[in-house]
Amino acid sequence: MSNELVISATQNGCRIALLKDKGLLEYHREEDGNQFTVGEIYLGTVKKVVQGLNAAFIDIGYEKDAFLHYLDLGPKVQSLNKYTKQVQSKNAKSDLGGFKILPDINKHGKISEVLTRNQRILVQVVKEPISTKGPRLSCELSLAGRYIVLVPFSNAVSISKKISNSDERKRLMRLMTSIKPENFGVIIRTVAEGKSVADLHGDLDALVQKWKKGMQVLKDAKPRDVVIGEVGKASSILRDVLNENFDNIVVDDKEMYEEIKSYTKQIAPGKEKIVKYHNSKVKLFESLGLEKQLKLLFGRSVSLRGGGYLIIEHTEALHVIDVNSGNKSNREEDQEATALTVNLEAAAEIARQLRLRDMGGIIVVDFIDMRRAENKRLLQQKMRDEMVGDRSKYTILPLSKFGLMQITRQRVRPEVNITTAETCPTCNGTGKITASIHIADQIEYTLKHLLENQNERGISLVVHPYLYAYFTKGAPSIRFKWWLRYHKWVKIVEDSSLAVTDYNFLNAMKEEIALE
Repeated sequence: MSNELVISATQNGCRIALLKDKGLLEYHREEDGNQFTVGEIYLGTVKKVVQGLNAAFIDIGYEKDAFLHYLDLGPKVQSLNKYTKQVQSKNAKSDLGGFKILPDINKHGKISEVLTRNQRILVQVVKEPISTKGPRLSCELSLAGRYIVLVPFSNAVSISKKISNSDERKRLMRLMTSIKPENFGVIIRTVAEGKSVADLHGDLDALVQKWKKGMQVLKDAKPRDVVIGEVGKASSILRDVLNENFDNIVVDDKEMYEEIKSYTKQIAPGKEKIVKYHNSKVKLFESLGLEKQLKLLFGRSVSLRGGGYLIIEHTEALHVIDVNSGNKSNREEDQEATALTVNLEAAAEIARQLRLRDMGGIIVVDFIDMRRAENKRLLQQKMRDEMVGDRSKYTILPLSKFGLMQITRQRVRPEVNITTAETCPTCNGTGKITASIHIADQIEYTLKHLLENQNERGISLVVHPYLYAYFTKGAPSIRFKWWLRYHKWVKIVEDSSLAVTDYNFLNAMKEEIALE
């Protein structure tokens, strides 16, 4: 099994693809200047306290105020508020050493007892703006590293439940308890299993330094300012999933290549060798066949290898997935065996689609009906096995008596959506087109105006391949006749992305000529 990370630069940011055995597993788009991403810590201002919701609305600079529920304040919010005031008045150290932690707040208390209007508060984004909702916030701050998560205003040490070896759990607990700073808690991640003291200590030091730098920023910060930023999407994926199974990290931008290589060397020394620079005329996603995969995998209908297919529908409230057998040949003994085969294949593809599209909230899957209880249990176990690698929190319920499986998956950012339905290239979806027989005459009329009236030189004409062939083929070709008439050569470029009735004229500087 091979894992690859592909990062392609765009005008406004980058596109990121995580591949498993050359198949697309995750797809992300990151735009420059993107704000309110999960993990960022802001200095916010309390705009409204709503006792009926037991929540507050916080201004962190988004067009809609962010939402902060009482249960997301965390037990140490009083300590956080006290420390924030001290830092802003420049009376506190940034390392929390000697800071007196205040008692926990009441679990069943009221938010009006903790927050007041216009109060400044340090908050962390836990869910990005989605649809008509603003960001969701928490006051339980945490800084994620490669092997550990640093939790200020706590002294607890927690270990991932996925680390099952008791001796290893004791080693990690003993180690972290001895090296962690005062008033900082630590959550030990699964990837920390078997790691050396130096690796864990280095990760801890980096996170403590990140906290200190953030507190230096907080001293002079104004409301809406980012106090501690999160690493980029590509770096966060590397931080979370980079392991021994990774074969390649391919980047097509030189600056980004150096940045990714440096970050990889920092979090996993020795693995920076797998970071490669793609320097080719063929675009990176095109050369790896990812553009085709994106078109095939993001449609309403998704085909399965065995002949079945999925229908995926999205609504505001939930996502619905219907499993169909399609033209699946009935080679199995009976209908039950056929249904089981298709359902198991569908389960693997559904787990992949949830990660690929980053679908969250409630997902209802209508599998093909099966009668045997053991087959239903087998299907549920298959879904659990396929979802193991998912980094989002999820819950899978058993099949209902109607054959429906309900899945909840944590939604922290907007769902990834790629439009795969193509607009008619000639009418652009209007149902009407310019008379196509007239387009060649229109181009010749425009060309005559540019060459005779505007005296343009070095003109290029960009057209659909059909028109390219029409103007350049034959002896003599229409383009040759233009040369005889105007004594100027017109370069013709074919562009399949244009509709048949579309065309562009470029000047000698390759700039588009505005046509009236």
